[in-house]
Amino acid sequence: MSSVALYPDDVRAPKYAGAYDAVLVELCSELFASLPRSDQRRKGLEYLRGLLGGNGRKSIRNIAAIIGGQATEQGMHHFISSSIWDWNPVRRALVRHLLRSAPPQAWVVRPMVIPKGGQHSVGVDRKFFPALGQVLNAQQAMGVWAVSEEMAAPVNWRLHLSEDWLQDDARRARAAIPDCARPESLGDCAASAFLETAGWGVPVRPVVVDAPEADTWAVVRRLRAAGVPWLVRIGSTFRLTAADPALPGCRTEGVTAHQIMTAAAGMRRPVLWSDHDPAETLRTSLAAGVRVRMPARGVRTVPPVRRPGIGDLRLLGAWEQGQSSPGELWLTDMTALHPVALMQLSKTTRRVDRDFAEIADQVGMRDYTGRSFKGWHRHVTLASAAHAVAALGRGGHLRGLAVG
Repeated sequence: MSSVALYPDDVRAPKYAGAYDAVLVELCSELFASLPRSDQRRKGLEYLRGLLGGNGRKSIRNIAAIIGGQATEQGMHHFISSSIWDWNPVRRALVRHLLRSAPPQAWVVRPMVIPKGGQHSVGVDRKFFPALGQVLNAQQAMGVWAVSEEMAAPVNWRLHLSEDWLQDDARRARAAIPDCARPESLGDCAASAFLETAGWGVPVRPVVVDAPEADTWAVVRRLRAAGVPWLVRIGSTFRLTAADPALPGCRTEGVTAHQIMTAAAGMRRPVLWSDHDPAETLRTSLAAGVRVRMPARGVRTVPPVRRPGIGDLRLLGAWEQGQSSPGELWLTDMTALHPVALMQLSKTTRRVDRDFAEIADQVGMRDYTGRSFKGWHRHVTLASAAHAVAALGRGGHLRGLAVG
């Protein structure tokens, strides 16, 4: 594929346009190999150009204005919303590229909330979002991010669909939701998003799930069954049983995680950790890790697993300076890891937060204005590719690339 100028010669061209150009050309030859027609591959490249260029909302109309006008808008709308190309091979190609260019140290699963003004976009519901502390009319999706030392990039998405949506035949038909879609909890949505990614043959890395409002039982049950190492953020009311002899008062079945960590406050130790940002210095928190197990009634719901020692779990509590209660609670089966390593692993979520704000939102990850299930998936797939282009170009990861 020949080199393509990504940006008009105006003030919208970013500082590293040349680096983005080189990364995009290398990526696209692999990214769109599954698209059977040359016009589809050309539109895919043009859509990425639109996501990476210009400012403001990355709607199809605004993308078309950057790359060609009204006729382009009609063709682009068809390419995203009505075409037949499959986004899954594109996502698999993206993750293969990242495995070579920025090998991940962990897979992070995080929710993405997309506020909407109306009721017709696929998956939109009005509900309370605990992490945001407000009621919103919004879509919600689970994203799987590949996190390396230098960057985080999304590689897979799963749109959460409620029973209200899936049992409404008229809305389901209008959004062209596939027949195979079934209602699932937010926890099952998170687990399914990762397990689908794992099915692509990606290397085993710790899975960090930061969705405490989700059904933690569903997440833990399915990750344990898959035999992958995991670190899951939990709510303070999640019930466990302390197995640590230093906490005799918490040995009864089904004590809240907050009660266990309150009892373990005397076991706290200072922990130094970095925020995966070269511009920031090491930070200090207090952390305590105690042995726990699932309450007996919960263990019976967990199917057999392949990895040894799966019954041993650790509860990690993290206190910022001056806090009387832990600000974060994490549950893991990686009992051999030191609390410092677990703390550092938990901070990969901050890398995701930062790159989402600095890159993903800027390339329009939440800007799709169409209503269809397939259109949404195609848009976030190409926005994920645009995110990777920007992150790799920013860091000069392309082989032999010098960014100046």
